[in-house]
Amino acid sequence: MSNLPMQPLYADEHGTTRFKANSIVRHLLDHGGIDMNDLAMLDFPVEDREQFAQLIGYSLSGFGELGYVRDETYTLAQTMLEGEESEDKARIATLEGMLEEARKAIRDAAVAVFQIHPDALQSYESC
Repeated sequence: MSNLPMQPLYADEHGTTRFKANSIVRHLLDHGGIDMNDLAMLDFPVEDREQFAQLIGYSLSGFGELGYVRDETYTLAQTMLEGEESEDKARIATLEGMLEEARKAIRDAAVAVFQIHPDALQSYESC
């Protein structure tokens, strides 16, 4: 998950959830002589691409469909919207969810590898 800040989300006049666009970035894109296709051909870190999509006011659904947007970044944005939480609280909730998914995968693997019953692992779950 990126350490870059997430843009706030809002519902536009059509009810579409969007990231709040940065007017300077939007102006540079619209009047700077370079377009999205040109930018796609350049080598930028994924975190910068994710943030750029936010800064130009991408819709949340469109953001989730971009090939470079990581699942955890999209999940963070959804968590912020659904829970109407601060970015910090949404980051914690997202990371807790990822941690629980990892714990479940490890638990399932341990059951299969060591051929033990899942209940045998309960005493270790508090670690």
